[in-house]
Amino acid sequence: MKFKKGDKVQFIREGSMVEGVVKEVKDCSPDMWYLIDDKCKDCWIFGGHLILLTPLPVIPQFVADAIDTFKDEGDSLAVAIDYEVYTDELVKELSLDRKMRGWLWETSNQELFARAWMGEYEVEQEPLYYVRLPIVRLNTLGTAVEGDYKYLWADQATGENNIFQSLEYPSTLIQSGWKTKFTESEIKNMDTRYWAFAVPVEEVDGE
Repeated sequence: MKFKKGDKVQFIREGSMVEGVVKEVKDCSPDMWYLIDDKCKDCWIFGGHLILLTPLPVIPQFVADAIDTFKDEGDSLAVAIDYEVYTDELVKELSLDRKMRGWLWETSNQELFARAWMGEYEVEQEPLYYVRLPIVRLNTLGTAVEGDYKYLWADQATGENNIFQSLEYPSTLIQSGWKTKFTESEIKNMDTRYWAFAVPVEEVDGE
């Protein structure tokens, strides 16, 4: 098997499995040699001694939550992977996300679910949003005009929230667990009406 720059690989050194990244490729036909960065020191490794590192399956947070829930309940993979199990009744009883039914209906997601269940996995980073509320003022004609914005701050541990002019202050709120960046579900759990004012973090930070 041939590797290319940037590939994540594994190889055995001094009896231990080491992970590294291909930095350079040297074609010494018929052999291939690779310069590997293993975070300790760079070394050239014969291609026949390298194994491609298979990336961990990446799943949404609601799928990871479902896996944890069914394992805690002592259920098997066969039960948890059956999309027909995710009835409204069971979703409510076990605090599962009803999106699981549609997600598992896709055949490719069933294989992804099984891989995640059987080993380690990474959780997909959900998009984050600010809740940006416009400040409306009246002009000299008495017509409403959009001015600046205020932002929602919330402490989800306590359920408290407030509206402030800035994203950067007061620092005491940040230190005590308040935040301004939320996932879609976090916003809708606070108040579904806030979702109409959600703006992607990247869009605001790039202004």
